[in-house]
Amino acid sequence: MGIEDYGGGQGPRPDVLVVTTNDVPGHRVEQIIGEVFGLTVRSRHLGSQIGAGLKSMIGGELKGLTKTLVETRNQAMDRLVEQARARGANAVLAFRFDVSEAADVGTEVCAYGTAAVVARE
Repeated sequence: MGIEDYGGGQGPRPDVLVVTTNDVPGHRVEQIIGEVFGLTVRSRHLGSQIGAGLKSMIGGELKGLTKTLVETRNQAMDRLVEQARARGANAVLAFRFDVSEAADVGTEVCAYGTAAVVARE
């Protein structure tokens, strides 16, 4: 697996800019649309659970689970961007992830932030 299997985020020129900051340098916030989020819940594959259990006895990175979590976060972020776009936003400010267990059957990942319309100054 290469580094591209362990990353995420947007390409160089997204139509909806997603930032972790409350503002965007060189831009002014023209309108706050409100909270948006993207949510997904993934169950664990039995094979990866067995592999993770064995790996935890000897130590080291659980690469299969890492890749699954990256894919899950990317899906949640894609859903966040879709919701922001549908509501007329061209930016999401104060972007964050929240990850939790979902009833002992999987992992819930929520990507959230504030949808906004920004313009270059």
